[in-house]
Amino acid sequence: MAIAGDRQRRLKAKEAADRSAAFFVSAAGKDKRNGKEHDLRLYDKDAETAARFHARTFPDSAVSAIHRAPTDFPFGKAGDVLMVEFTVAGVPCLGLNGGPALKHSEAFSFQIATDDQEETDRCWNAIVGNGGQESACGWCKDRWGISWQITPRVLTEAMAAGGDEAKRAFTVMMGMKKIDVAAIKAARRG
Repeated sequence: MAIAGDRQRRLKAKEAADRSAAFFVSAAGKDKRNGKEHDLRLYDKDAETAARFHARTFPDSAVSAIHRAPTDFPFGKAGDVLMVEFTVAGVPCLGLNGGPALKHSEAFSFQIATDDQEETDRCWNAIVGNGGQESACGWCKDRWGISWQITPRVLTEAMAAGGDEAKRAFTVMMGMKKIDVAAIKAARRG
């Protein structure tokens, strides 16, 4: 009887935990039943604005849900946007408005593979032209501090080829901010 009682208590506790966490399971993006996870992006207070910008800028991107705070919280009031579920280039994300304490870093970034110079320019210019900043070797940051690698496939292919072709492409790339597709193609040819 004691074993059955223990099992029943554990089962009830698990059910209660599952119910209380249901909001965060869907909003925080981790559903243990199917292993689905989201990348978590912390924002001061602009998660919705950032998610909508990304959805407009990149293919296979969308905002799927906005979750508002049920009560006041340290960085906002009841009814303010707390979390935003969105997809960027097919990658499921969760934006959390968590205040100014935590900042993004280059240690985690989005990489967008582009097919040509036109697509490279469009993505790069959208990020940098919307309050972002250029960096080196195809890297830039958006106005929220998230790092992006705008990487033409021709560069990835050159690196995969190895040998002298990869060395030439890599050497040329090291002097670039935005990747110049024609210069990478020329380097590949030698």
